This record gives sequence, C-alpha cells and structure tokens, in this order.
Amino acid sequence: MGIQNTLKALADPTRREILNLLKSQDLSAGEISAKFDITDAAISRHLSILKDAELIHDRREGKFIIYELNVSVLEEVMLWIKDLQGGINSD
Repeated sequence: MGIQNTLKALADPTRREILNLLKSQDLSAGEISAKFDITDAAISRHLSILKDAELIHDRREGKFIIYELNVSVLEEVMLWIKDLQGGINSD
C-alpha cells in the first residue's frame, strides 16, 4: 500500500461516498452507479482508483463483479494518522 495513493483516493468526494456505500454492503458496479448522477465510465474510473489504492476488493459472481470494502487499509491509515497525532505537543 502506498499512503500517497490511498490519500489521493480518499481526497475525492465521490470515492468517499462509494466507500460509505460499501461500508454497509457489497455492491456491483451497476448498483454503485445507480446511486450517482455520473456516467458508468466515471464510476468505473473511481472504482479503479479505489482498487489501485487497495481500499476495495472485487470478486466475480456469475456475470457480475461485486465490490467490497477493504477495512485493513483504512485501519493502517488511521493508525498512521494516530501516530502522527501522538507526536503533536499540546503546549
């Protein structure tokens, strides 16, 4: 995991909303796309960036690709941020 790719992926509000959707359930690309007023190609690009950052995984179920949240990467980012916070003096 590259922290730069992860933070870049998290910087976009559409990608953060996709992660929020996947927080409650695994979804197909079509189900994700139906929640947004943007093109399927744009959703596909967002999903690709999230996959490259290892924030989501995909699996094939029949003719569908199902996306799921990868919480382990989010936990690593949270630990990194918490570690940075620990180095801040409150003087």
